[in-house]
Amino acid sequence: MWKDFREFAFKGNIIDLAVAVVIGAAFGKIVSSLVENIITPLIGILVGGIDFTGLKLTVGKAEVTYGIFLQNVFDFLIIAFAIFLALRILMKLKRQKEEEVVEETEEELDVKEELLREIRDLLKEQKTN
Repeated sequence: MWKDFREFAFKGNIIDLAVAVVIGAAFGKIVSSLVENIITPLIGILVGGIDFTGLKLTVGKAEVTYGIFLQNVFDFLIIAFAIFLALRILMKLKRQKEEEVVEETEEELDVKEELLREIRDLLKEQKTN
């Protein structure tokens, strides 16, 4: 049983996953800071300084602070959009790199094909002579 657990726990995929979780947590802090300290204040300026966190509804003695919920939803949308843009940029860069590799491969094939044609033509000439 210990051997099976060791194989499971120390597999490359588990280690990679653990590293991804740690990096993801650190990246989450960066994104949260970006949203809270840069994007949200700028959007606040653009929309006239609206802050949802102060919105509340008093029902009897209970106080429903739905503004905090709205602010969290708004923050989520901003974070999701920021991640979407980052991934979109990364995918464009990846596609460009893949296209460059394909072009290089095609050029190599063209040279090889040309050499093969020359060899074929030389062989045809030798047969006819």
